[in-house]
Amino acid sequence: MYQIERKAIRTQETYPPISIQSLQASLHRLRHHEKLFHYTWIALLLKSIFFLGLVNNDGVHFSLSSAFQLYTNPPFFLIYISFEVALLSVAFLFRGKLHYWALVIFNLFLSLVMITDLMNFRASGNFLSVYALSLSTNLDNLFDSIISMLRPLDLVFGIDLMLLTLAGYKIAPRFKSDLRSFPIFLVLLLCSSSYIFVNHLVVDILNKDTQYYLFRRSWSPNQTMANLSPLGYHLFDTFNYREDSKPLSLSVGDRQRIEAWFSYKTENLPVNSYASKFQGKNLIVLQVESLEKFVIGKRVNGQEITPNLNRLLNNSLYFSNFYEQVWNGTSSDAELMINTSVYPVRQGSTFFRFPGNTYNSLPKILVSHGYQTLAIHPDKGGYWNWRQALTGIGFQKTIDESYFQMDERIGLGLSDGSYLRQVGSLIKAEKQPFYTFLITLTSHAPFDLPQQYCDLNLDPGLQESKLGGYFQSIHYTDRQIGAFIEKLDQDGLLDNTVIVLYGDHTGVHKFYDDEIIQLKNPESWWMEGHSQIPLIIYSKGMTGGEVKATGGHIDVLPTLAYLMGVEDKEYEGTAMGRNLLNTKRDFVVLSSGEVVGTFSSDEEREKALHGVGIADEIIRSDYFKYYRE
Repeated sequence: MYQIERKAIRTQETYPPISIQSLQASLHRLRHHEKLFHYTWIALLLKSIFFLGLVNNDGVHFSLSSAFQLYTNPPFFLIYISFEVALLSVAFLFRGKLHYWALVIFNLFLSLVMITDLMNFRASGNFLSVYALSLSTNLDNLFDSIISMLRPLDLVFGIDLMLLTLAGYKIAPRFKSDLRSFPIFLVLLLCSSSYIFVNHLVVDILNKDTQYYLFRRSWSPNQTMANLSPLGYHLFDTFNYREDSKPLSLSVGDRQRIEAWFSYKTENLPVNSYASKFQGKNLIVLQVESLEKFVIGKRVNGQEITPNLNRLLNNSLYFSNFYEQVWNGTSSDAELMINTSVYPVRQGSTFFRFPGNTYNSLPKILVSHGYQTLAIHPDKGGYWNWRQALTGIGFQKTIDESYFQMDERIGLGLSDGSYLRQVGSLIKAEKQPFYTFLITLTSHAPFDLPQQYCDLNLDPGLQESKLGGYFQSIHYTDRQIGAFIEKLDQDGLLDNTVIVLYGDHTGVHKFYDDEIIQLKNPESWWMEGHSQIPLIIYSKGMTGGEVKATGGHIDVLPTLAYLMGVEDKEYEGTAMGRNLLNTKRDFVVLSSGEVVGTFSSDEEREKALHGVGIADEIIRSDYFKYYRE
């Protein structure tokens, strides 16, 4: 009986009944005693403004004007404070020193989230998401690349925490007598949540046609982040994750809208001299890691950076206005678009989320024309789930690192030199005609090529920079590509084989633009080629030429199909890209929503942008399997 009474007394002290007097006492405590609570939400607000000043600029240089350049309605700081207060209110459910450390831990948590968001933004132009967390199994050998996304100014997010932690052992005991305060928790949570809900009702629901919004997706993750705060953004992302995980069912109207989009993009132009130019020839498509356009044809200290690729241009169709279009799936997105001509999903990696989807793909089309198809990677089959995804896309056979003798590792996996030497014997054994798709790895960030392979003679300052490392890495890969093509020629395959080379995405400009700007005595061409990668279609003995049509990854399938003798009707209703060798349109839509090129009308621009959303519906609903006849 005594124990029961004692327990009841303790409970009464911990959770006193809510009354006018208790509320007044709680508000008095919040107003006069809770300095750490007020310090925490103010510190987080200032960090959020600093965060916006980075991501709305370039991710590495703070600009106060950039922090406020994305206008928000209601004022963003009130929404930010509301989200922060809602989270920090939980600290009042703890007593004594636990209350102190709860506030410190919440501060630490949100600071780490902002730093991680910055790292993601510098790498991909997007922020951390629930889908990105699901890709953690792909972090093998990527530690150096990830750490290279940090910058010294990121320490700003932790300065106050270091001071609090050092002072904590002296300050925390002052909280020893503090009791839990359910009234404070309830008042803070209800007030902050109500403010957010009322603004959502007014801005998102009642004023749907305005340009302002809170809980609504947009092309620009920066705008959504600016509207909701880092904490609000990730809560919204978690909600979207749950919604996007549900199967998407298309209505009759949805299907008609998709069909109308494909119908609009069809140009119906007369055939030209490029039609069936390579019909019946073998096809090798080589995706080169981080290959950018700006190094093609350039010299550093009098040395060609890509001498072998430069030499290929004499017998190649060189697409000089070609752009990367990858999103969260990075290199795997390039593999998807090259082989299916469909944009990747807007959230997460398509290869992970929808590896078994049905497409009218390049390997399937070529199989119907009598080709054997093979996809080769120098890494594990589970890396970015590429083996399952490429099998689903339609490749008859796939080969991963388990096939190869792993005699030399550089960076992420088997070196390009060893890999391409071993691939040569594989291709020689293939039954013709064949389509072989392969990728390289060695020129991946952070561009730390072993010294024995650094053949370029660079000035000390350039040699020690990321740009110098990139030059050395691309020069090494270029040399291995040259040896690979020479071996194909020796084996008698080159006369009847077309080789396609392109970059999966940009490299040094994608990740280390800020470091290039700081180099002494820079050459003007070092900063050229925003988002541009080369596309080279080589055939021995062919007279080369430059193709200036603006395009990107999704345009490769229809362009290659045209060259390989595939009729337009075999891919027109499924390929989202254009045949760059027979088109009157001249534009490309980047993954960020930026459009490069020109449009004949506003309708054409709107349709082009709409294509990315159409692709999201196509993939999420498995449109080509369930809806297209």
